[in-house]
Amino acid sequence: MSGLSELALTGALAWASGIRLYATLLIVGLLGHFGYLDLPPALEVLQHPWVLTAAAVMTVGEFVADKVPAFDSFWDALHTFIRIPAGAFLAWGAMGDATPAAQVAAAILGGLITGGTHLAKGGTRALLNTSPEPFSNWTASASEDGIVLAGLWLALAHPLVFLICLLLFLLLLAWALPKLWRFIARVTRRLLGRRASVAGS
Repeated sequence: MSGLSELALTGALAWASGIRLYATLLIVGLLGHFGYLDLPPALEVLQHPWVLTAAAVMTVGEFVADKVPAFDSFWDALHTFIRIPAGAFLAWGAMGDATPAAQVAAAILGGLITGGTHLAKGGTRALLNTSPEPFSNWTASASEDGIVLAGLWLALAHPLVFLICLLLFLLLLAWALPKLWRFIARVTRRLLGRRASVAGS
């Protein structure tokens, strides 16, 4: 694996883990298992049948949980403590041919990227859950499924293009996240204020 491909795989695993961790593990593990992707030594465990089975079960679970309004936000909150460390580990493992210092740097940056995508996903879904209809939630979830598949394909087929897209995404994320969370805070305050007024009447 060339340095550019290794870097793209590192970024892709970190980015995708913040959106669909288990699907990412399953896809990359299957590609390695069937010989379509030469995984770095630290990530070869992903192609083990037991790991693939666990990833497949959790992928189905996440697919269902992510389509249920309100429960998806609980799922995202719970996975704050799972996706970010997993994304950091995958980024570390993807830099298998690098020096230990480069691997640690990849883990730090990978955790940051995973955290950013996770917060963007969780924040967007929390915002959509303020609407009573489920269709926007289902549309967002299906879009995330497609985006992860497309992103992983792009990273493997056109690593340079993926890295440019990832950089643009991170710049957009840095601009949008503060605005998104301020808006969510305002909506939350309004909802709590309405509940308090109803309870007091």
